[in-house]
Amino acid sequence: MTAAPDTETSQALPERPYPLRRIGPLLPARLRPPDRPRLWLELTCTALLYWAYTLTRNAVPAHRTAALHRARDILDTERALHLNIELTVNHAADRVDWLIVGMNYYYATLHFIVTIGVLVWLYVRHPGRYRSVRTALYTATLLALAGFAFCATAPPRFLAGQGFIDTVVTHHTWGSWASGDVASLSNQYAAMPSVHIIWSAWSGLTLACLARRTWVRVLGACYPVATLTVILATANHFVADAAAGAATLATGFLLQQLLTGCPAYPPLRVRPPRLP
Repeated sequence: MTAAPDTETSQALPERPYPLRRIGPLLPARLRPPDRPRLWLELTCTALLYWAYTLTRNAVPAHRTAALHRARDILDTERALHLNIELTVNHAADRVDWLIVGMNYYYATLHFIVTIGVLVWLYVRHPGRYRSVRTALYTATLLALAGFAFCATAPPRFLAGQGFIDTVVTHHTWGSWASGDVASLSNQYAAMPSVHIIWSAWSGLTLACLARRTWVRVLGACYPVATLTVILATANHFVADAAAGAATLATGFLLQQLLTGCPAYPPLRVRPPRLP
């Protein structure tokens, strides 16, 4: 005779783990339409961003001493970690007049021209992607403005006795919103995080991910690298400022995805390997 099966054993089923619930977008559907917003709304948002920047600029004089102390702390920390390459890059570029003068104008102009150009191109050529990609940029910029307001930091060129060359003053060029009358139009203690890195990395990623022509994608990938070289050569930022700018942009993309529930850029397509 065969033994009767163990009732408890036969009826015991493997326990199923509960499926993980995917977190949906934080914004309701009516606040995240798929099409691009109207032009007047975009211009309004840009005006509000400039107004917020004006508030941080007007608050700068009260934070000057603290901003200089923070810059010295950053320099000391980089020296301890052997990351202080700014002085070497600054002096090397300053030896070539045409190079450093070109970098001064690069720093002053491309920061705005390229970012605005990419925004316009995105609005016209990729209307379905515009809202998400723009949201990441605006979010990162607002985070940077909050950093300027509560943690003002001086650029390396303001540290007297450390050997940095203020290339705009030395070469008498109009180059970093820091010479002559234009200095009053910019926040001179807005080094941390670097908005130049935030905007150039955003522009480069957008072109590299969405442009159709290979040479445009290559230029997009090279643009933030060139900008990093310029901000160090002109003594406008520390390496730490650039790293903070990259982290701020990454946070902007993360918050954008949490709000909308979808990535800003299309996923990369991996081609399957060819069979022999």
